[in-house]
Amino acid sequence: MHTLATRIHRTPLVLAMVAVITMGAASVSTAAILNYIAFLSGSNESPPVASAGIGTAEVTIDDVAHTMRVQASFVDLTGTSSNCHIHAPTAVAGTGNVGVATTTPTFPGFPSGVTVGTYDNTFDLTLASSYNPAFVTANGGTVAGAETALLAAIAAGKAYFNIHSSFSSSGEIRGFLQLFSPTPTAANSWGRIKSLYR
Repeated sequence: MHTLATRIHRTPLVLAMVAVITMGAASVSTAAILNYIAFLSGSNESPPVASAGIGTAEVTIDDVAHTMRVQASFVDLTGTSSNCHIHAPTAVAGTGNVGVATTTPTFPGFPSGVTVGTYDNTFDLTLASSYNPAFVTANGGTVAGAETALLAAIAAGKAYFNIHSSFSSSGEIRGFLQLFSPTPTAANSWGRIKSLYR
């Protein structure tokens, strides 16, 4: 049984814990890093492509630094890789075809002429060179407008990562980018904090 003196003595500790949890919650809600992932296949193309190729793409957005890190890997393409980029925004999330939003004709340095490859590059979203000029024009004619439109399309599930090849010039494997959520027991999550007191 806790006495009033014990409760009063613990009050500063409880207040300190509440302050730490509140600050942690505030930093989580204003997090600047967003991770999106896509699983690439020929069946995800529209119309579907009969390809044994598969791959993954991860797009990491830092909306404070205005950067976009693009990481991808692919294997077993039927043709050899030619171009790769992000298309956006489709009319409906998870389906449809639309023009290229990012650099054309391809991401700089993306492996070309191969059936297996990896890619890792970070783009400055404040630079016009990170976008298809037609995408900038279609979004107010400014880089800021293009950045806003691209990030909104990715967040809404209306952007897809597409690898084009000699086998299918319109795209051999693709996948729509989806928000990648951390496990509920991540070190900075409310679930993790609660688990410490069970």
